[in-house]
Amino acid sequence: MTFVDYYDLLEISPRATPETIERIFRYFAKRYHPDNRETGDERRFSDLVEAHNTLKDPVSRAQYDLLHGEYLGHSSKLAQEASDPRVVEKDTIVQTRLLSLLCAKRRQDVHNPGIGDEELERLSGCPTDHLEFHLWYLKAKGWIGRTENGTFAVTVEGIDRANSEHRRDAPITTRLLEDAHAAS
Repeated sequence: MTFVDYYDLLEISPRATPETIERIFRYFAKRYHPDNRETGDERRFSDLVEAHNTLKDPVSRAQYDLLHGEYLGHSSKLAQEASDPRVVEKDTIVQTRLLSLLCAKRRQDVHNPGIGDEELERLSGCPTDHLEFHLWYLKAKGWIGRTENGTFAVTVEGIDRANSEHRRDAPITTRLLEDAHAAS
């Protein structure tokens, strides 16, 4: 169930007086009442009545204001995280690390390539609540998948992705190139 900001719905401040709440509610109730043929909106009217009933009673308003404060705090935290470019950079690092771990495991044992949730958490250094997002993303991209026993394993596409990342970061010095230069 999603939180409904009654103050936003009524287009009033959380510091609005009971008189203001009543006046604004009456204005919107008249405008959105289902009997109003021009601007009637049954759903909006129902939401307005719910907001009004909650905010006109001092006890229910006080309870609602606690939830509203939590909602605003969460929204502020969300906006702050969304505007921080370091978050995306950290996500990329964790996802690259997870792909590398799963590639290494697949190389070690192609027939048993999976790593469980707890071991991934331990090896990656990423807590479970954060790991969920990264595993969801990597799975949705098709880079990892679940094995028959429920562990995570890298896919062919995931290996290709991990290899393309390493190629971008690694200097171009391979044994073949070194041998070619030595021969000339």
